[in-house]
Amino acid sequence: MHTIDIAIILVFIAFALVSGLRNRGKASRNLEEYFLAGRTLSGWKAGLSMAATQFAADTPLLVTGIIAVSGIFALWQLWIYALAFLLMGFLLAPGWRRAGVLTDAEFSELRYGGRPAAVLRTVKALYFGTLFNCTVLAWVLFAAAKIAEPFLLWEAWLPAEVFAPVAGLMEWVGVPLTAGAADDPGNDPTVWTRSASNLISIAALLAVTAFYSVTGGLRGVVATDLLQFALMMAGTLAFTWIVVDKVGGLGAVTSRIFDLFGDGGPGGISPGQILAFTPGAAKDASFGLLALFSLQWLIQLNSDGTGYLAQRSMACRSDRDAKVAAVVFTYAQVLLRSLLWIPLGLGLLALFPPDAGLSGAMLQADREATYVRGMAELLPPGILGLVVTAMLAALASTVDTHINWGASYWTNDIYDRLICRGWLKREAGGRELVWVARASNLLILAIALLVMTQLTSINQAWQASLLLGAGMGTVLILRWVWWRVNAWAEIAAIGASVVLAPVLMMTVDDPATRLLAIAAGSTLAALAAIRLAGPETRDKLIHFHQKVRPAGFWHPIARDAGGGADAETTHDDGPRRLWRALGATFVCGFSVFCLLVGIGSWLAGSPPPVWFPWKLPWVGLLIALGCLLTPLWVRLGFSEADDIP
Repeated sequence: MHTIDIAIILVFIAFALVSGLRNRGKASRNLEEYFLAGRTLSGWKAGLSMAATQFAADTPLLVTGIIAVSGIFALWQLWIYALAFLLMGFLLAPGWRRAGVLTDAEFSELRYGGRPAAVLRTVKALYFGTLFNCTVLAWVLFAAAKIAEPFLLWEAWLPAEVFAPVAGLMEWVGVPLTAGAADDPGNDPTVWTRSASNLISIAALLAVTAFYSVTGGLRGVVATDLLQFALMMAGTLAFTWIVVDKVGGLGAVTSRIFDLFGDGGPGGISPGQILAFTPGAAKDASFGLLALFSLQWLIQLNSDGTGYLAQRSMACRSDRDAKVAAVVFTYAQVLLRSLLWIPLGLGLLALFPPDAGLSGAMLQADREATYVRGMAELLPPGILGLVVTAMLAALASTVDTHINWGASYWTNDIYDRLICRGWLKREAGGRELVWVARASNLLILAIALLVMTQLTSINQAWQASLLLGAGMGTVLILRWVWWRVNAWAEIAAIGASVVLAPVLMMTVDDPATRLLAIAAGSTLAALAAIRLAGPETRDKLIHFHQKVRPAGFWHPIARDAGGGADAETTHDDGPRRLWRALGATFVCGFSVFCLLVGIGSWLAGSPPPVWFPWKLPWVGLLIALGCLLTPLWVRLGFSEADDIP
């Protein structure tokens, strides 16, 4: 790397360290300051922070692989989450704020009562805060090794007496940290050198990220996220421009795809299938796949914002800011970044065609690696430094959020609730809990590093994370809108997922069928628990309704909470607020998808659906429709008072 590239990286590191130190004082006061920034975030900051977290360095590699192996249409498995993000904003984010909890696990004891609620809170802290969270962190760190290896050459920079012991340690442990390791590492004399270099890179990244996250809490994370997002967008735009220009322009990219793969591309995919946005011309667009794409936003564990998205909502200063955050996040996450990644992924496929002998996981890993290869071979000094810094920033933005979020479970739900108040029968002090939170960051990182050593591709880890959370989404939404949902319903859904996942992994090959089967089994288990156990106690439900004011079907509870004897004396606006929120969600989502498909089809030269034969009118119609729908969803989502007293 050139000196100017290294200088750009160092400037970013300096900013991140200063950000942590600047926010250390406020973060040290108590857990609310540490994990929720004192509930003072504006909507646009919270939204861009969410986008920075999901703009992880592993994601463009994943997208590059998906485009090459399965075509653009397969990206709907990522885009469909826009509906979950918008539903969280228009319907649930105000409720998350008014709940006044620190974690979604703590929310369990606000919504439910008794021992089942306490058990559910602990299970969530361990299952989602540790197992799921560390799996996501592991694939992010796996991507870090792929990105760092060609650029951060520690074996050339460090003295031999410093580097050699690290290489010896890696060989002694026997677990290679390099994507190109052979099945028998002993056959490759460079594997331990590359692994040692990657270990140092990951350690340096984690040291910087952990420093500002541990010291500054969520304020330090968000402040750094804003710079990270700007760097990632600028770096990706520069990378896309250079790749497309290298091919000869957008039209040349499309022509090159047809020239290269007219007889069949990676895995037998045709040019039309690579470029298709709609199912008619897409590869393997079976009914099961279409059903999965349609429902995936609903059946996954983050369907109601559970996790760090809820954390950002809870950290907002008002209900309106929580809604704005979700909209900003959706447009940045689904629309803006995709419009850069689509031409970039196609351009890399045109410049670096795959070897004919590759298939399956090896083909996926090879296509993911072309993103880093393009950086190394195509980017000039300065631009390379910007893009590498952007990728490292993307890694940091995901790592900082996940360690902060994971630590919130360990501190608030395990140490404070289970150990101190449940077992030791004492109240932990604010500063004591902050120190436990800081130590928990390191524990989360250690577990993630162990998981990382077992991965072979980013797609493998991503598919595993989908299974870990499959089937939870329906009951998570229902608990907000229907008063009869009980704690046993969530416990049953988690239990069904845990039991069904390994069975289906061994008996069913199709990923879409596996996910749909887990979702169906978990939802049926939850509904059975609702029927058998009945609702929570009236007092618990009334307290929850008075505090959160949920939208939906809460009429009997709203009547009792308002003190009225019947519907005539107590006005229940829950159903009306539910339908308005759903209308805003789906109209806004349809608007985003129209803009995405319209502009994306123009950039990629994608064919229109078979039932619409004119290409240019199709693009213009979608863009116009996306713009014209905007006033409608704004009115539905924001016209009423945003803060309910």
